Amino acid sequence: MITNPRVRTALSGIPAYVPGKASPGLVKLSSNENPFPPLPGVLARATAAVESLHRYPDLAATELTSELARHLGVDPGRIAVGTGSVALLHQLVQATAQAGDEVIYGWRSFEAYPISVQVTGATRVEVPLGEGARLDLAAMAAAVTERTRLILVCSPNNPTGPAVRRDEFEAFLDAVPRDVLVVLDEAYAEFVRDEQAADGLTFADRENLCVLRTFSKAYGLAGLRVGYAVASVPVAAAIRKCAVPFGVSTMAQLAAIESLRCQEEMRGRVDAVVAERRRVREALRDQGWSAPETEANFVWLPTGERTAEFGEFCRRAGLLVRPFPGDGCRVTIGTPAENDLFLTTAADWPHPA
Repeated sequence: MITNPRVRTALSGIPAYVPGKASPGLVKLSSNENPFPPLPGVLARATAAVESLHRYPDLAATELTSELARHLGVDPGRIAVGTGSVALLHQLVQATAQAGDEVIYGWRSFEAYPISVQVTGATRVEVPLGEGARLDLAAMAAAVTERTRLILVCSPNNPTGPAVRRDEFEAFLDAVPRDVLVVLDEAYAEFVRDEQAADGLTFADRENLCVLRTFSKAYGLAGLRVGYAVASVPVAAAIRKCAVPFGVSTMAQLAAIESLRCQEEMRGRVDAVVAERRRVREALRDQGWSAPETEANFVWLPTGERTAEFGEFCRRAGLLVRPFPGDGCRVTIGTPAENDLFLTTAADWPHPA
């Protein structure tokens, strides 16, 4: 008789993370990557680490943490570095939630949220988005119970695009109990141009707030996996306790340090993406699409039940988008030529949403 090894029942039915597809010969607008290569000097600094591949990385990411502390104007003890903001998310859920606890987030939002929560055995509380594909912070605050341990707020929201506004976020923080940790996931912070949008670092005095950011998007280091959290000293320490040792490679640490020193070049590239984002969204709306506001490096098309059909329509036209079946398609802003191909394809779609 063959008996399979026992695994935790919390893993039963766990949703799988679905990455944006890639295929030779097709334009890839399915992952929210930066269309530009690494910033000046980054490749030279990072590849210099090849000579020390026989050595472990700096476990504490000391130099990168110090550089981030200077850049952000915060105490180094409040920073935790990890293999992308998604890894820090997993660590935060592990540090705060277990079976019997609840974790709240808007839905649809970042698809890693339900995965992270279910792995711990905690209960997912998914709050529907409000008008304009925006997070409904009032409803999320109303969903808090005595079992709530963590609330995940994605701003700008992936995959729909709108950013949380400063006044609504402040009211939300005021309404959430102080023993419930709020995570503001700001992976696309550098692309935000709405002057009313919340900036997590301006709420640094809130002990129950943790801000997540990444080098994958604006800095173009998606392949090296490095991000950071800014939180109270106890929360940052808890995040570090849940990390896989030596996760952030020496190459990633050095590339991130050099990237931080290229602020002017980074902002110029981000401005170019933002200009294309505006052009693409305006063109879509002129075509009849109801594309919501977006402060990220992508646009959202609410294709509903025809989402898979639209995704295949784009593939046949030579480009890959990111379908979320039953809801819509997320399309990353690429180069002007890639965006033109997408706009031509969207215009040919027979029934805009």
